[in-house]
Amino acid sequence: MSPHEGQEQVSPTLIPRHVAIIMDGNGRWAKQRGLPRTDGHLRGQDALRATLRAAAEFGIEYLTVYAFSTENWGRPKEEVDALMELLVSAIHSETPDLMKEGVRIRAIGDLERLPEKARRSLMDCIEETKENKQITLILALSYSSRDELTRAVRGIVSDVQRGVLRPEDIDEDVLSRHLDTASFPDPDLLIRTGGEERISNYLLWQVAYAELFFSSVYWPDFGKEALREALDAYASRERRFGKTSEQIQLED
Repeated sequence: MSPHEGQEQVSPTLIPRHVAIIMDGNGRWAKQRGLPRTDGHLRGQDALRATLRAAAEFGIEYLTVYAFSTENWGRPKEEVDALMELLVSAIHSETPDLMKEGVRIRAIGDLERLPEKARRSLMDCIEETKENKQITLILALSYSSRDELTRAVRGIVSDVQRGVLRPEDIDEDVLSRHLDTASFPDPDLLIRTGGEERISNYLLWQVAYAELFFSSVYWPDFGKEALREALDAYASRERRFGKTSEQIQLED
């Protein structure tokens, strides 16, 4: 995954460690071309492959993608069924390349809601790729941030009831440890494709201090150059985390 020769690269000191993406626009991409929505999702799979490889080239350590939200269960059954079948086939077809390219797969969300075949394929892929170290691809499946936070609160209440946690000890760290993302760093950059400018119930707690980048590119057309544009924008910003520019400069 070496960078292509002759291409200007983003400075490694300005690369976000963790990038989260809302992959939006598959349906609209297909509609513009008179194609069924499932064709947009198929092309979206190609875009994910290209973006994942580019992310690894740029030195990004974690890439989290919003693959299927809890709200998506309300879509027409034929589309949901097609998406689940696509998930299974994609995992089977991509796992050999993921192994070759050092990609570790993880997943967040209410995975118990996935069909058994899809869940089993996902768990097998997670197990097979668990020692890979080039980049971690985190699939947000059957995921919504409010659902994640609700489940986290239930877990904290259970700990209090069992006597393993005192109410006065509950703080931000405790809540973070009960989230699906407990073993990952918070995203530094959140990208949404497709021209919409909202977060859509995605990683609400985790992106509290992330930089936001909204791309007009529909997800099936996203790839290395579109990712580079987002990284260039990220590199041009000053992340202050509530401090002043002068304080940040003194810390550097």
